[in-house]
This record gives sequence, structure tokens and C-alpha cells, in this order.
Amino acid sequence: MAEIRLQSQEERSWLDPFRNLGIGLTNWTIRYVPDAWVIAVMLSVTIFIMALVWGGVSPIAAVQAWGKGFWALLALMAQFSFSIVVAYACAAAPTVSRFLNRLGSVTNPDKPWQAVLFMVLFSCLTGWINWAVTIIMSAMFVPYLARHNPKTDYRLLVAAAYAGIATMWHSGLSGSATLIVATPDNFLMKTGILTELISVDRTIFSNVNWMLIGVSVAIVAVVFFALTPRPEKAFTLSKKELDELIVSATAERPAKMTFAQKMNWWPGWNIICGVACLIYMFMMFRERGLSAWTIDMYNMVFLTCALFLTGRPIIFLNACKKGVLGAWGILIQFPFYGGIFGLVSYTNLGHVITEFFTSIANERTFLPIVYWYSGILSYFVPSGGSKWAIEAPYLIPAAKSLGISPASVTLVYGWGDMLTHLIQPFWAIPILDITKTSFGQIAGFCAALFFIYAFIMTGFMFFFPLGL
Repeated sequence: MAEIRLQSQEERSWLDPFRNLGIGLTNWTIRYVPDAWVIAVMLSVTIFIMALVWGGVSPIAAVQAWGKGFWALLALMAQFSFSIVVAYACAAAPTVSRFLNRLGSVTNPDKPWQAVLFMVLFSCLTGWINWAVTIIMSAMFVPYLARHNPKTDYRLLVAAAYAGIATMWHSGLSGSATLIVATPDNFLMKTGILTELISVDRTIFSNVNWMLIGVSVAIVAVVFFALTPRPEKAFTLSKKELDELIVSATAERPAKMTFAQKMNWWPGWNIICGVACLIYMFMMFRERGLSAWTIDMYNMVFLTCALFLTGRPIIFLNACKKGVLGAWGILIQFPFYGGIFGLVSYTNLGHVITEFFTSIANERTFLPIVYWYSGILSYFVPSGGSKWAIEAPYLIPAAKSLGISPASVTLVYGWGDMLTHLIQPFWAIPILDITKTSFGQIAGFCAALFFIYAFIMTGFMFFFPLGL
């Protein structure tokens, strides 16, 4: 594919300072921020030293606390890894690819702003449904939408595709923190940090969350509408270049099949498993209502969708194999975050950090502080689930001491976790890979959105309900 051309003198505009800032942040990240696993080890060493200084333990006791927590997140690790695999299988199903092609023709090709807003709504909706789905499906939708809307700036479409994971996912059905506290036998319940489960009707489906979702979508839509360049200044790709970006999980069916191959192609296996999952989920929701929505139930929903969308075992398995590639980071990092959890939870360090937060905040400033603290830490630890294992052991007790409910701090943590995603390329990597774009090419749009988005959302945090 041809390289993105540089702006000419005539094309330069007021957006350039934001583009330059975004590119500068990206270059800084590339140069100074190491791999996520290295960051996990660096944090482990840092927290280990903090446990020695403020946790009141000897080096041997600190190692024991680290080892005790090292495997504490195995269940969570498996759940999140499974989420990635089945979400990718859903997004890469051939039926989904055909649907995306039809959906791309909905907007008016002579009005680029329509395609941009449609991409924003699509990525935010899929982001609310599932973080892994929006990464894959939004990226896959870009070439279809660009092909039907040849006057729309391709870079802005990619930036809009990133909006779902950058501003919406942790407020939705796949929010790590909100699902963890709703799942029975989670690590916070086992260690006594939580004394009761927090059902999703107090977090994901609360009125304040719906309000913040509406505000967030409106901000993204208005900013990206304003950033839409005129057709004569838009960067576009040729139809041939766009066709090369199409992603779909397929399998070549042999003309003459053996018995084993026939079994691999028989759709009945997918149907049997899918129907069994549907029956089980129906029974659980009928019995428990919204409280049945946990990480396990969420994974079963997307497993069922993947089975029906792919249609045949061979296609389902091919899609899952590709999805496994996206799970390796979780598999290798989560034990180390479990070790950090152990150092915080099984030494006095958690109490020290709790006292620090309560000393610098009151009941009205605590949640805005949590919002920014989580956002800044997310720049270096972009995994919302593993970072929650680090923060929850001291944020929840600190919130309780100020009379703030665990549900409120959990939801604010989720919104804060997304705060710096717009200027951190970690979650953009799969989208950029599929769309064959560099982060520098979308960084200006994302940086412009970040400053407006962060300012408005921070204001709302000062009025966030304390007793969800």
C-alpha cells in the first residue's frame, strides 16, 4: 500500500498543533515505554521495594506475599483470554463480513461527515458490547466504509474506529472491573476487600453510567464532525488498496471429503453446542435476572454468537486460532500482576496507600482523583483488568473510609481507565495492523479529542453519585 503522503503547505490547518502533539506523544511512547511484560516486571520490583519500606515486611516475607498472589488471577486470566478468542471468532465470521459490506453503503458518499459519524456510532456501540469485538470489527469495517465513501478521509475513519475502545469499552458489557466485582468468588471477595458482590444494575446499567455514555458519544461525535476535512483535502485509498484490507475467517472446502472432513464441516456440532448454551443462559437469567451477568455468562454469550455466526466447526476453529494470537499478552502478564496484588494485599502496603489517598482527598475530590490516577497509570499499564487488581486493594478501602460505595469507585475507575487510551497506542495496535495505518497518522485527531474529552468528563466526576 502506498505511504501516507505528507501535508503540503496549502493543506496545513489549525489541526496541525494537535497532530504534532499526538505524534510527539507517540514517538515518546515508542522510544521510552517498553513492552507491557517488561512494565509488569518493573512495577513488580517497584511495589516490592515499597513493601519493604512501607509494608513492614522483610525481603523473605515480601517474596512470600508475591508468590502467594502470583497465581491468584489464574481464573481471571483464563476468562479474559477466552473473551478475546470468541470475540475475534464473532468479528471474523464470513456472515459478519458480508453484513459490514452492506452496512458500509448506508451513508451518503457525497457527505463525508456522515461516514465519520457512522463510524463513531459503530465503534462506540461495539465498544459498549465488547472490547475485543470493537477492536477487530471496527477495524474490519473501515475498508468497507471507505470503499463506499471514497471522499472521506481514511485517517479520520481509522481514528473514529479507535473511539470505541478508547472512550466506551469499560462502561459497557465487557468492563473488566464492573464484571469482576459482579462475579462470584472473585479475588476481592476471597481476600475480604469486598464483603458482597456488586451486581451490574449498580454499575453498567446505572442511570449515571447511561448519562456518561451519552455525554461521551456526543463529545466524540461533535469533535470528529468538526475535524472532518473537505473532500479535496481528504486522504483516500484506491479501491484496490481497500480490497486488500478485507479480513475474514474462511476455509477451503474439499471437493471430495473423508469422513473426518465431513465431521469438521457438519454444522450440527455448532448448532448443538449453541442451543445448549442458549438453554443454560435462559435458565440462569430467569432465575437470577441481571445479577446473572458475570464474566462467565458474558463469555458464554459470545461463544454462542461465534458458534452460530461461523456456522461450521472448521470455520469456527480457524477463527479461534487467529483469536488466540491476541491472548498471549494476557497469559504471560497476569501472573505478574497477581504478584503485585499479593504484595499490596498480604503486606501492610495496602493500608499505607489507603491512608495516603484518604489524607489527600475528601468525599467530593476522591472520585476525580481516582479518575485521573487510573488514567495516568493506564498509560503505562493499559490492561484494565490487571490494573484493577493493583488498584482495588487500596482504592475500595479508601473509598469506604470516606463514605463512598465500592460500586461508585469501581465505575469511576472504569471511566478513568479509558482516559489516556486516546494518546496511548497499545489498544490501537490491532486496529492499525488491520487498517495498515501508523499511530502517527491518527494521533492528531485523537489528541484533539483527548483534551476536549478529558476536560468535560473530569467536570462530571466532581458531581458523581457517591452511593451507587
